[in-house]
Order: sequence, then structure tokens, then C-alpha cells
Amino acid sequence: ALLIEQNMELTEGNILVPEGSTDKKYIIKGIFMQSDIKNKNGRVYPENIMDKEVQRYINEKVNTDRAIGELNHPTGDGSLSVNFERVSHKITNLTKQGKNWIGEAVVTHKTPMGAIIAGLMEAGVVIGVSSRATGSLKLDGHGTKVVQTDFRLITPADTVSDPSAPDALMTAIMEGHEWIYVNGSLTEQSIY
Repeated sequence: ALLIEQNMELTEGNILVPEGSTDKKYIIKGIFMQSDIKNKNGRVYPENIMDKEVQRYINEKVNTDRAIGELNHPTGDGSLSVNFERVSHKITNLTKQGKNWIGEAVVTHKTPMGAIIAGLMEAGVVIGVSSRATGSLKLDGHGTKVVQTDFRLITPADTVSDPSAPDALMTAIMEGHEWIYVNGSLTEQSIY
């Protein structure tokens, strides 16, 4: 079965302009996946199953610069692999914090789909992510669908438009100033 998850709203979106450069670097960071809690799709990912698969993904994809995600989830047969024509970001780090896997990704702003995400970030749009995987489910005694040991990540994060938490923090850094969302409004602070 194809397992597409609820959206996780990212806690950070950074736009960096390295000193002496005109090229911007767009970075997204936040919770990509969670284990041992029932999600909005009524599924639970046991911690040991998720951790084992995420570690495999890190070894095979993140550590070899092949960890990528798409703009929105694809439909049909294309949902079982990542399509280069739809890539919007490259996942650079996955770190476990408690039951959460915190991810960091660089937006591929020179690809068509990455350019869309970069443009949205420039406009202050909060970006969400949603995982895509395959695996089987088994109902427990309480009607919860529990992910089984055949769980296999296609990508821990496709970028999506419908984040779940309206007041998440997002930071954008550009040209020596930091723009921070505080209580729903964008405020500028000097970083010098």
C-alpha cells in the first residue's frame, strides 16, 4: 500500500545570501516524521520500525546526495518513485529528537518546481512537508492502523501547500536582515 502522510508544517524557512555572492540559498527545516503517535490518517508508525527505515534512508540517500522530494505528491504510478522533473528540494539532514525526525533540506531553486517553492518562501508563505512511503498496515485492538516491518520510504518529505499549524515559526534571512513571524505578523530585525 502507498502511505502518504498528513502534512507537517516546517518551523523554519531561511533565505540566505552568502557574503560576496548574489545567489540565494533557500533552506527548509522542521519535523518531517513522527513515531508512536496516531496521526490524522489514523496510522501509528512504531518507533523501532521508523528508526530502522530512516537510518536506511540516511545511509542510502542522504549520505550519497540522492535524498530528494517533489513539489506536491504525484498521482498514479509516479507516486512510487521520485521524478527528477518534479524535484523541489534536496534533503541534507535527518536527526532524531525524541519521537520526531527533524529534517533539513535545500530548495533546488534553479529547477522549475524548486523555483516555485523559492518564490513562495520569498513571499513569506509557510511551507509544509508530507512523507511518502510503501508498506502494509495491520489493525490493532483499538482500530488503529499500525505500520508493519515492510515500511519503505520513497521520500520523507514532499513539499505541500496545506500545513497543519497556522502559527508555526518561520524565519527568512536575506541581505543582512532577519524577518521573523511573531504572533502571525512579519517583523524585521537587523542581524549585525
